[in-house]
Amino acid sequence: MKKLPLFFLFSFLAGGLIIFTPQSLADEYDELGKQINDLTSALNMSIKATKPLESELTTLRKKVADIKSRVAHIEADVAIKKRNIDKGYKDLEKQEAILNRTIRDFYIRSYYDSPLVTFFSFDSASDITQILAYQKAAADQDKAIITNIALSITDLERKKQELESEQARLSTFKASLDEQSKKLDDVVQGAKAYQANLSSKIADLSAKQQSILSARSGSFTVSIGDSELADDYNASIKGFREAAPGGSFAVFSFGAHTHRKGMSQYGARGRAQAGQDHKTILKAYYGKEPVGKDTGGTIKVAGYGEMEFETSYLYGIAEMPSSWHSEALKAQAIAARTYAYRHKQNGQEICTTEACQVFSKSKSDNSPEAWKQAVNDTKGQVIEDVVTYYASTHGGFATTMGWDTTDGSGGGNFVDKSYEKLGGSPWVYKAWYTKGYSPSSDKCGRSNPWLSPEEIADIINAALYRDDRVTPITTSCWGGNPYSYSELREKANGPSSVSSVQVIQGNGSTNEVIFQTNKGEIKLNGSDFKTAFNLRAPGYLSVPQSGFAFFNIEKK
Repeated sequence: MKKLPLFFLFSFLAGGLIIFTPQSLADEYDELGKQINDLTSALNMSIKATKPLESELTTLRKKVADIKSRVAHIEADVAIKKRNIDKGYKDLEKQEAILNRTIRDFYIRSYYDSPLVTFFSFDSASDITQILAYQKAAADQDKAIITNIALSITDLERKKQELESEQARLSTFKASLDEQSKKLDDVVQGAKAYQANLSSKIADLSAKQQSILSARSGSFTVSIGDSELADDYNASIKGFREAAPGGSFAVFSFGAHTHRKGMSQYGARGRAQAGQDHKTILKAYYGKEPVGKDTGGTIKVAGYGEMEFETSYLYGIAEMPSSWHSEALKAQAIAARTYAYRHKQNGQEICTTEACQVFSKSKSDNSPEAWKQAVNDTKGQVIEDVVTYYASTHGGFATTMGWDTTDGSGGGNFVDKSYEKLGGSPWVYKAWYTKGYSPSSDKCGRSNPWLSPEEIADIINAALYRDDRVTPITTSCWGGNPYSYSELREKANGPSSVSSVQVIQGNGSTNEVIFQTNKGEIKLNGSDFKTAFNLRAPGYLSVPQSGFAFFNIEKK
């Protein structure tokens, strides 16, 4: 079976699959974990030191805003004062002529309007009295005009000096506020930049750790080969419901190690058994029916050199049991031919493992009649402009077609409606706890994938708190220095037990998991739970899916 180019942690020996984890990964994991710890500590210290500054900056900004609002009112008042002063000076310009004339007339009258002169100038005492009274009134009026104008000038000068002083104080005050705010802002921004740099480094290291996680998260697909793989009773929903202790939990994956692209082989089998022919099957998974091409000639096969394409090479494709329905075999033959035809056209060598699609020289030399017939019956047929990816089991959903069910929907119990279940896939809904696909592969000392309430609570705590010691507690198969249940619970301030769970499914993915715990309700998104599960679950328990999370959690 071909696969997308992903990170590999396996080798093939004598046609079989052996999965291994190099010892150096454990050392690398510890070293990376230590680096992440150091960076995380520095980041947390920086954040802790920055928070008071942020709070102070927020407070200062509020004060600055309040003060600037008050300053704006003051500035508005100053502007009014300035306009009034300017108007006063303009009015004085008009009164300057009056002032000069009044002063001149006052001094002239003072000289000519002498009481003695008036006395000798008039005969009548009555006339003298009237003239003196008039002269005094005129002099008093002149004095009043001179005095009022002089006071106006003095008042305007005082107001102008006060205004200039007020404007200078406001300017200094505003500059000081802006300077202090900028200084504090620069400190906070610098700290934020430092934190962002640390976060980036932590993310980079986490990406390296993810390559180690791929040993459990699923980074490859496995061939069905020429024989049916037996199911594991304890990993099935039937086994869980019948044999697991009360209160147990189990995480069931929809599908196995799969990229979910193109054709599901078990789905093709189920469709064939339901009466669909190979063209209908191929159109369902690839959106097109095959067309005829001249596929004669040879292809370069790794380890074997040039090989006749239609017979020697295609006869040796070991991707589907020859005992399966003939229409499923034809669909497989066309998918395999199309995938290899690209290599043939480009003159490229094709590998013989699941990195491309599995080829067996012994099968080529003595091909089963049913498989040979499927190749011959579809000779020259390929699907144009499509990379014909395929995998054993998609879990009832494929990215290229959506729901792979009898009614084309995910409503109700879609597993029962899936063509993969009709095809008898042992992996459409399974709890994984073995190192490989075979139920007889290493189980790290566990006899089943069931989890106690404390163990499922520990997975929640792994989602709530993360550092380099959040690794499987079963050191016998993973090594390291993991936290105990109680230590991780204390770090996460999380639950010690779980009473119930609700899983919210989306369109081919798990959206959210809601737990009821002794610490109350805890919600996790599906991807976060899967990551925590694959990092912390005991033994080889895993959700073996690459690039997506599609699972369910059962409680007995």
